[in-house]
Amino acid sequence: MKELFELKDLLLAGNIDDALLLVEELTEMSKDDKLNKIFSFSIILLLNLIKQQAEKRSTRSWEVSIANSVRQIQRTDKRRKTGGNYLNPVELRETLEDAYNSALRQASLEAFRGKYEA
Repeated sequence: MKELFELKDLLLAGNIDDALLLVEELTEMSKDDKLNKIFSFSIILLLNLIKQQAEKRSTRSWEVSIANSVRQIQRTDKRRKTGGNYLNPVELRETLEDAYNSALRQASLEAFRGKYEA
């Protein structure tokens, strides 16, 4: 919110160059927030998929979580006004690959009702 007041002050002062820099910074902050949300939902998605494969079973909770994660990834990735997505297919794949190790570590603690073996 502080940035919006600063932007207003810059515009009222006629400082267009600094205002444009601030707009660019706000745009990057917004995109970073979207990418962090996609990453977090990717971990949840992969965690439940890994548990399904490791235990060779599923639960209603896991299935709901998988479906919700997919919906939230799609929703967060969609650019509402301009159309398109924040991530292209290659970037989305890289995000999923980055999230995989975190999901695997967490799944190793949760699979088989928490029985952990290295």
